Amino acid sequence: MNDTDLATQAAWLLAVDPQGLGGLCLRGPAGPARDAVLATLRQALPPEVPWRRLPLQIDDERLLGGLDLGLSLAAGRPVAQAGLLAEADGGVLLLAMAERCDVGLAAKLASALEQGVSRFCIVALDEGQSTEEPVPASLRERLALIASPAAPALGAVFDLPAECQVLLPFDLAAARRRLAHIAYDEATVQALCGTAAALGLVSLRPPWQAWRAACAAAAIAGRDEVNQADAELAARLVLAPRARALPQSQAEPEAESESESESESESTPEPEASALPEPEPEPSAAEASPPEPSDGEQQAQAALQEQLIAASQAAIPAGLLASLAGAPSRAAGAAGRRGAAARPAQSGRPLAPRRGSLRAGSRLDLLATMRAAIPWQRLRLMEREQRGLGASPARLLLRRDDFHIKRYGRPNETTTVFVVDASGSQALNRLAEAKGAVELLLADCYVRRDRVALIAFRGEGAEVLLAPTRSLVRARRSLSGLPGGGGTPLAAGIEAAWLLGSSLQSREGGQALLVFLTDARANIARDGSPGRALAMQDALSAAQRLRASGLASVLIDTSPRPQPQAMVLAQAMAARYVPLPQGQAKDVHAAVAGRR
Repeated sequence: MNDTDLATQAAWLLAVDPQGLGGLCLRGPAGPARDAVLATLRQALPPEVPWRRLPLQIDDERLLGGLDLGLSLAAGRPVAQAGLLAEADGGVLLLAMAERCDVGLAAKLASALEQGVSRFCIVALDEGQSTEEPVPASLRERLALIASPAAPALGAVFDLPAECQVLLPFDLAAARRRLAHIAYDEATVQALCGTAAALGLVSLRPPWQAWRAACAAAAIAGRDEVNQADAELAARLVLAPRARALPQSQAEPEAESESESESESESTPEPEASALPEPEPEPSAAEASPPEPSDGEQQAQAALQEQLIAASQAAIPAGLLASLAGAPSRAAGAAGRRGAAARPAQSGRPLAPRRGSLRAGSRLDLLATMRAAIPWQRLRLMEREQRGLGASPARLLLRRDDFHIKRYGRPNETTTVFVVDASGSQALNRLAEAKGAVELLLADCYVRRDRVALIAFRGEGAEVLLAPTRSLVRARRSLSGLPGGGGTPLAAGIEAAWLLGSSLQSREGGQALLVFLTDARANIARDGSPGRALAMQDALSAAQRLRASGLASVLIDTSPRPQPQAMVLAQAMAARYVPLPQGQAKDVHAAVAGRR
């Protein structure tokens, strides 16, 4: 079964249970394959079902409903207009380029799906080419089905009679009626929950979504109960694309549990007959607990769970788990390009306006101000008449509370600070890689508008060799004269990076990413005295201060063999640890680019 078959089946499942499944996320670029899946979904739905496209830059009035400004001014009274969610009631909302969806818009859509005021489903078109462009988690979690179409599919993928495959391989109305009578199967639900746990899913939403998908598959096939094929299909479409870990082998845990039970039985002496506890009275029928499943039922449930895990593992996209392992965590202090600037921006991507006063530098949003004032016009006219002020010469009465100020979003400026170990043990082997990595990152700065800085530590202290810059000429001049040799004052290098990164993030909301290239073999303490034990203790203290500041960091272990002290240092500063014993410039560049 290929990806196209899964995408086609996902469209049919969504047509049967749109509100229960929430929606479908189609991953992949635009093309005939994706158009074929969308056409399949439109063919499966009744012709009267609304189909609306959702633009990414939609405002709250158009999405949720509000005042029609033109009709309100013409009529002299508030005239409401329906929002896009109300227009899509009972239908499909198509969200193109879902990977660029703002978190605010995703939160509104997720809230609408949860509340169920408007009965609609969402088809999110995920065209992201990397893990840096994910669909917002709040929206992705509520779309049960995830598929990647590859090519148009012909023929049926469900086991149905041939005469039913002329236009559509199932009767939608009959499938929806049958869906309401699908019997609950405890063994299948437990197997789906066990499969989700084996794949590293901690939320209870995916197993429930997988059960709804299995019920829809059974209803399409004309059955009144869920079988193994339905559960496997649900695991492939719901659980496998969300996998966070590979399932462990079942043989090893069983063997370990058997050996542990044998050892316990050998070590624990059997109690004597006189020491046996007296039998407790049997509980009454009202107090009796529900019957436990028999050994046969447990074995059948375990076999079903193994089949579901195997089906899910076969459907996990190639490279998914590797990309998740290398994806950066979006902590509060992590470096990124989505944070808001510290000062209000006067240019950039328009944001939703807010109430505010007309201060210096602020810009009035006229349309939002008029929308806020129109509903109160009749009351304000009556208030003027009661005060004896007569008719107003102005067509629209404005007050200070009506003023709305324009807002703009602007990405933060990110500075990558290289902290290079230029001691004697590293100068001959690793400085060339650092120079090449900085030059590669500088080439990206022309597109990303980021900056690069360079700190080297050797001898008894650290020195900022290259201040934050985008100039390729200045960077090459500084790198060509990068000195090497001497001791390893690791604590001084960490402290210098902490001071520079803190100053960068405190100015205009800038972001800093610290990249340490070292073997973590400290031998110079903070006061300049030699000694490995004291030097490492000072380095760990500086790393803990760096962690408390919330600066994002990456530690690249450049020793010929990865050392434990480098990993301990990375954990102390909450940095991503990247062992590169034979690291080249392109490897260092790839590691830093993945962290950004």
